[in-house]
Amino acid sequence: MQQPNQPIRSATAKTTSLKSHMILMASTLFLLLCLFALPAKAQAPVSIITFGDSLSAGYQLPQGHGFSDQLQKKLDEMGLKTHVTNAAVSGDTTATGLSRLDWSIPDGTDLVILELGANDALQGLPLDQTKANLMAMIERLKERKISVLLAGMQAPPNMGKPYVDVFNAIYPDLAKQYQLPFYPFFLDGVAAIPELNLKDGIHPNKDGVAIITNKIAPLVAQLVKDMQS
Repeated sequence: MQQPNQPIRSATAKTTSLKSHMILMASTLFLLLCLFALPAKAQAPVSIITFGDSLSAGYQLPQGHGFSDQLQKKLDEMGLKTHVTNAAVSGDTTATGLSRLDWSIPDGTDLVILELGANDALQGLPLDQTKANLMAMIERLKERKISVLLAGMQAPPNMGKPYVDVFNAIYPDLAKQYQLPFYPFFLDGVAAIPELNLKDGIHPNKDGVAIITNKIAPLVAQLVKDMQS
């Protein structure tokens, strides 16, 4: 008489087991949904320092119109999380830049835009000295795991062709040697155009800086994206 009841008990056990399994799956799914719903950890902004001379320091420009300020605004418009700091000093040569490099670039810096050499060319300083100083700065930054975007410079034609040719080749040579992201000429589209420069004909005005910024920003933006990916 007990045998007919056995299938009933077996069906009940199976139903209970199925319910337990479904509850477990539902609980697991709920936990996963909660995890995905948690806010993502805020991504720290990429720290960028412009390290150069008067060309990038904002020489005689209204506040907020220098290269660092305009670059920050441009990167903001592109939706990139960055913090751009101006560490350029008017009058700097590659030698004076090298002498202040360590204390001007704090720990935690992600990217340095290196723009130096124009004053070396204007003063006709020894070419091997300029190259050696740039090399030393690049190597120190690389040792600190800081990325470098090298901005090229060109010597004025009145320095004579032999000097100009050797000087102008320094930057692409170093970019190739150290495998650096390279912007060939910092003043591209601005140099020797009166309406884009101050009355001295050397330093870019705010409109000139805007052109520089618009031209170099895509390269900077790509570097930032690579760092954040």
